Order: sequence, then C-alpha cells, then structure tokens
Amino acid sequence: MLSPVVIALLAAVLLWWFSTGAILVAVRLAERGGKRSGLRATTFGLPLLLLGGWAFLQTLSDTSLTGVYGAFLGVLALWGWVELAFLTGIVTGPHEEPCPPDRPGFERFLRAWSTIAYHEVVLTLLFAFVVLTSLGAENMVGTYTFLILYFARISAKLNLFLGVARVNTEFLPRHLEHLGSHFKIARMNWFFPVSVTVLTFALSCWIERLVAAEAIADQAGFALLTGLTALALLEHWLLILPLPDAKLWRWMLPAPAPKTTEGEDR
Repeated sequence: MLSPVVIALLAAVLLWWFSTGAILVAVRLAERGGKRSGLRATTFGLPLLLLGGWAFLQTLSDTSLTGVYGAFLGVLALWGWVELAFLTGIVTGPHEEPCPPDRPGFERFLRAWSTIAYHEVVLTLLFAFVVLTSLGAENMVGTYTFLILYFARISAKLNLFLGVARVNTEFLPRHLEHLGSHFKIARMNWFFPVSVTVLTFALSCWIERLVAAEAIADQAGFALLTGLTALALLEHWLLILPLPDAKLWRWMLPAPAPKTTEGEDR
C-alpha cells in the first residue's frame, strides 16, 4: 500500500499534468469554435473560480487530510480559471501587436508588460486575497500553493523575456501569437541561476519539513508542496535543456483551427 507521502507526490504531478492539459484542450476547442468561443469558455469556467475560492476559504481552519487536499485543489481551481481567461484572450493586456526586433531593452519590457498587464493584475489581486484571508490560519497549504505558482510564473516569464535557449510557443493560440515576439532566445541570462537557486532552496525547505512531519495530514501537505515546487524547478530547467516536454500534452489536443483571412471572425 502506498504511503500518504507517495500518494501526495503522485497527486501533485498528476493534477499538474491533468489541469494543464484540460486548460489547453479547452483553449484549443474555443479557438476552433470562433472568436466568441473564448468568452463563452471563460464564462462557463466561472464556477471553477467560485468553487476554488470557496474551497480555499473553507479549508483555512481544517488541518485534516481532507482539508489539505481541499486547499490544494481550491487554489489550483483559482489559478486554472485565470490561466483559461488568459489563454482564451479574455484577460491579457492592452497591447496586441508584435514587438519589433530592434526595440531597446526598456521599451521592450514596457511592450512585453502591456501584453499581459491585465492578467498580472488579476493574479496579484488573487495573491493579495489569498495572503490576507489566510493570516493566522491553521491550514496554510493553499496559501503556499498559490505562492509557489505565483512566483514561479513570474520567474519563468522574466527568463523568457531575458533570454533562454528553448522558447516553446507551440501551444500559444493564434490570438496570442504576438507574445512570442517578446521572448528572447539566448544560451543563458543572469536571472536564470537566481531562479533555479531560489526554487532549489524552497524545495529543500519543503523536503526538510516533510521529513520532520509526524501527522499524516502534515506529511501529505508538505509532499504536495514538494511535488509542486519540484515541477516548477523542472519547468525552469526545460527552458534550457533540449527535452521534448511538449509531447506530454500534444497527443491529447484537438487539431488547431484552420487559418482564416483578415477580418474574418476567428
């Protein structure tokens, strides 16, 4: 019989894979259905946001095994809806034009920021909501889960902007293709070692707490956080290592929508 630690580690990996795949499938289907399908998909996904927020709040004082998994799943639901809204093009930014290749660094940064500004504001508001509502809470698994996702995502975006060896735009829907022009291909950037060092340190802290935990719920909670941080660290290394990570989801996605002419409803 598998131990609670192994089950939690497997759960973190499978939930990460399945939730990412489900969002990509929903976005691909919305893209095939036309321009308005993105709004419909995001609207129909609102219960995910509401249920995620409810689960997070309900589990703040629940330190049982159910509370630990409920908090983790609640935050994944919150995060998943925001990513769905972003990838469907509903919550992105005011700028939707490709970045010319000859722009200086600061202008490039401003252009890149303006393509995702609304998305970042929504995530930051959720960050504030999660942190402020969990002050003094007994169950902090949901809060730590959001912190890992939030800072790992910011780190990954900065690395893509500053330059990495592998820039994968395969899963960007057509209405977000301009984002690729803000990424930079380079062997290495100064921020990448900082990113992986911080994530490695965070991973070691979760492992230390996992080893020291005695209660089953505590073991499961720290195992979930360990698994999620390890995945975030792996995603960073995949920015420079030549591994076919896109194959994890490519096989399950519907075919992309056919190209349409200028002005046609997409």
